[in-house]
Amino acid sequence: MYEITKYTEDRAKDLGVKVIPSTRKNKKIDVLDYYNNYICSVGDIRYKSYPEYLKEKGQAYAEERRRLYKLRHEKTSKVLGSCSYYASILLW
Repeated sequence: MYEITKYTEDRAKDLGVKVIPSTRKNKKIDVLDYYNNYICSVGDIRYKSYPEYLKEKGQAYAEERRRLYKLRHEKTSKVLGSCSYYASILLW
């Protein structure tokens, strides 16, 4: 089971959503609205995210991974309310 980081919790609070460990196979977190209604599941547990890279490999490496992620997902992560949007904000 994925342990939600403080980084992700802080970003979720800024967005006005709640995050819990996902009940879906191979997903990191479930995103819920203010009323605990399910929005989507984000993050694949088989891959690392910014907070994990930051902890394991340091600031410079994590920033480079973030840059590459944002570049790869540029089109879909800008669609407000999409799963890609939440993944980009909460995990990167």
